[in-house]
Amino acid sequence: MTELPRIVIAGAGLAGMCAAERLRELGFDGEIVILGAEPGLPTYRPALTKQFLSGEFSERDLVIAPAHQLDVVWRFNTPVSQLDPLRRQVFLPGGELLDYDGLVIASGVEARRLPTGIHGHPRVTVLRTIADAARVRKALTNSREQVVVIGSGFIGCELAASLRAMGHQITLVGRSPRLMGELLDRELGARLTELHRRKGVQLQLGTKVAGWAPQPSAVELRLTNGRVLSASHVVVAVGSVPAVSWLRDSGADLADGVVCEPSCHVAGLDDVVAAGDVASWPNLRFGPRAHRVEHWTNAMEMGRAAAESLLSGREGALPYTPVPRFWSEQFGLQIQAAGMPALGPVRRAMDQGTPGGHTVSGFFLDNRLTGVVGFDNTPAVLRHTAELRRRVATGADRVPPVPEPSRV
Repeated sequence: MTELPRIVIAGAGLAGMCAAERLRELGFDGEIVILGAEPGLPTYRPALTKQFLSGEFSERDLVIAPAHQLDVVWRFNTPVSQLDPLRRQVFLPGGELLDYDGLVIASGVEARRLPTGIHGHPRVTVLRTIADAARVRKALTNSREQVVVIGSGFIGCELAASLRAMGHQITLVGRSPRLMGELLDRELGARLTELHRRKGVQLQLGTKVAGWAPQPSAVELRLTNGRVLSASHVVVAVGSVPAVSWLRDSGADLADGVVCEPSCHVAGLDDVVAAGDVASWPNLRFGPRAHRVEHWTNAMEMGRAAAESLLSGREGALPYTPVPRFWSEQFGLQIQAAGMPALGPVRRAMDQGTPGGHTVSGFFLDNRLTGVVGFDNTPAVLRHTAELRRRVATGADRVPPVPEPSRV
């Protein structure tokens, strides 16, 4: 095991905390410093668009506590501004320099902003953090006026479903002609789109926002299809970008996040690994190309795997080859996915014998299954997930054990 007296973790989110937990589990007894732009412990982000907005969960309910006591130094509200890998230092606010012997990059992502948006306006919220969700919840308390959600992907659809179920008048604006069009095939995408329409969500799809006009009691949006919408509040949920500005002069490859080797080691840097949403790595189970995976379970698993690789060193580390999985619930519909569907350009209906039509789509590359997406069909998704583990393994089959985090 490599001797690393001080390990610095840049990012106080879930991936960073799980990395620290794994370091201690493996017997590392040196100093661990966790630096985060975040104001406190990690939060359970999947609930931001559901239980938190509805009031079922409080902010305290969303806090994720370490699985066991960690002897670490937490430094919240302390963003890292620069990395000098030659001197093994990170730059902190006020001109402070912090030395490290090993570094875990877990800085995550930032909410994507619309280039023409009036961000900062009191009636416009870009949704990413618990503070953002709290702002939306406060703005919509005792209000049933029109709310516009911009974004037809994963988060936008969850948000629209939750707000509509709470009784709000919702219009969802998206560039795709169908909801979650980048993930779902034509049939499943059409079914989800129709479900939202049936539940009363007004859809403006295949269009974008061309102009914004703030009014005293509303925000007017002019769409590229010629429609004009008036909203008491606008929530922007159009994806995210990797938080890598502090790595610009480090020598790291920032083509899409921070590019890593199969073992999570950052390409070209010594004693530096990356984990979570910011990391782009070749999952050898699915091929040699590097990709990022922005999902809750991957943050946990990759944080642990990166910690193992850091202690093992480059030569002794194993490839990180998970089968990613993620889920969503919209108007009671369970959407489950496994693998890496985006890698499969060919989509095929599977389990067509299911009553009511097929509920699972398979994604294929060169006749090899890369991912599955299912509607209300957990047994089939689990069966095909097992197939992914068997059929697509091209690297070492290594999936670290993941304990369930506790909420405090």
